[in-house]
Amino acid sequence: MTVSELTHVGMRRANNQDSYAVMVAESAERFERRGHLFVVADGMGAHAAGELASKIACEQIAMRYVSSQKSDKGQALGQAVHQANTAIYDRGQSNPEFHNMGTTASSLVLSRGQGYVAQVGDSRIYRLRRGVLEQLTFDHSLVWEMHASGQIPSDSPLGKSIPKNVITRSLGPGAHVMVDLEGPFDLELGDRFLLCSDGLTGLVDDDDLGVLMDSLPIEKLTPVLVDLANLRGGPDNITVIVVDITGEQLVNPPKGGHGDKTSKGFKWNSGHSSKALLAATTFCWLGAAGFAAAAYWGGAKLAGSAIAAFILGAISLAVWASGILATDDHRRALNARRRSKAGSQSPIQGSYDSGLEESVLATGTGPYRRYDVDQHQTVCVRLAGVVSEIRRSSDQNHWMLDWHVVQSLQEKSNEAQAAGQWKVAIGHQCDAVLEAMSLLRKHQDDSASDTAVDL
Repeated sequence: MTVSELTHVGMRRANNQDSYAVMVAESAERFERRGHLFVVADGMGAHAAGELASKIACEQIAMRYVSSQKSDKGQALGQAVHQANTAIYDRGQSNPEFHNMGTTASSLVLSRGQGYVAQVGDSRIYRLRRGVLEQLTFDHSLVWEMHASGQIPSDSPLGKSIPKNVITRSLGPGAHVMVDLEGPFDLELGDRFLLCSDGLTGLVDDDDLGVLMDSLPIEKLTPVLVDLANLRGGPDNITVIVVDITGEQLVNPPKGGHGDKTSKGFKWNSGHSSKALLAATTFCWLGAAGFAAAAYWGGAKLAGSAIAAFILGAISLAVWASGILATDDHRRALNARRRSKAGSQSPIQGSYDSGLEESVLATGTGPYRRYDVDQHQTVCVRLAGVVSEIRRSSDQNHWMLDWHVVQSLQEKSNEAQAAGQWKVAIGHQCDAVLEAMSLLRKHQDDSASDTAVDL
């Protein structure tokens, strides 16, 4: 396993309210019992409240997870997140300056042959596997909840007008919270996981993320993601953790065969369920037709069988139409994701009270979005556009910057593009992005009068 992590305050914020935790098992015993833990938290609240909330979340989740007496890693992770919520809530109640402070928390556990995710808020966890990018977490935001309800199409004018920064669930504001638990899911060699705050996903879309995750080595990927978000404005704190599965230790299931039961053999997904149910419908209705024919030609006793076969076929068709067995982003959200009646008021960022009488661990239904990573050419052009825009801004503001290195890197990218080597071209463009950001940082450091760079 290889890990790379990076956090940055961004271009507009005075302090960093993001926190993260990387807890790699230091011994074989710790690995077998708890595996590796990764957490990203994005705090919110006045003064230093958000920074404190995210810090408490990461510290408490790590400490409580490791010390939990639960043998089931998923249950231990969910319990740790609940305990972190209690710690943040109690701290907020004890000091008026910290009242209603809150934080998101996206947690990932990787153990032998198994992975688990616990989610509260709108930070995200992605997985890249064999050229497909999947979002493993559900955004607890107003826009996602409204779209998931099915009442407002995401592409409608009203759907597009929903503010994206309003979250519906967070740790800290309420005494209790609902935590989504995903897993256990299988691990494969070559899997790449990304944990990030919305300071990244608000500016770097999923197409860009997938291509960059597919094209770059891990040591380059984290700074490129952070710098790209900053070059596009960087209005928020940015935190990323990237984890690559590189060894057999994480892939092999636990001894004794008690691993993820879905990690081997046939796996259901929406495509499989659709084909199987339609086949069942066809089989049942053919049987119904056969029994009906037999009844017509004198086998009256078979009439009941014909009716039963027809009813079974109708049930199969209804189940297929409902999509209840779908496991991808086409599946409707669980009712458990909806706010309880006690907490049905409009959510307000930083002051959301769940209205729950007790903490809840809900079974998730991820992945929630899935994309084929095939937009390398488009993303390469976008990266070139970002660098070109920065150069144009530099010329307009008469910044004395040396662009020779950037120009050389872009020429190498153009040569790779002409040869159809898109991953190589993207690598050179990303080097140009890193160099451009380095020039801007140097400009900021050297400028005594201009303390802010308008990107």
